[in-house]
Amino acid sequence: MFRRKKKEEAVEPMLEPRAPVDEPDSAPVEEAAASMPVIEGTEAAPAGESVSSTAEEEATSDASSPITKGRGHRVQKVGTVSSDKMQKTVVVRVDRLVLHPKYRRYVRRTSKFMAHDDLGATTGDRVRIVETRPLSAKKRWRVVEIVQKAAK
Repeated sequence: MFRRKKKEEAVEPMLEPRAPVDEPDSAPVEEAAASMPVIEGTEAAPAGESVSSTAEEEATSDASSPITKGRGHRVQKVGTVSSDKMQKTVVVRVDRLVLHPKYRRYVRRTSKFMAHDDLGATTGDRVRIVETRPLSAKKRWRVVEIVQKAAK
């Protein structure tokens, strides 16, 4: 299975270490700042001032999103409501296709998530759920939208 190294192969000639590539001198800091593109609606801050106002503006623009609320990317899944018998809680079944390692066929795998539901989803609805803080012992998801209502 594995081939042993012969004594000739074990001793490799030492290569000389490569010298670092000389790069042309970079422009002074003032010239580099002047050559940077200016984004519309923002001004280049002088070197002495902080850029926290720009960071605050970006944070407030991200916070306006209804899903993320400035907390970064959260995992979203789309599934079918399989049970709505609890108060403000639904069980969402999420299916995914996984390639079987031996038979090379796609197999359907199902996961069930308990999600907090303020929208009133019923059994059979397709819903989008998003990751959230722990709401109870088993609830770590929240229903964001009802994608498709169940056919009655």
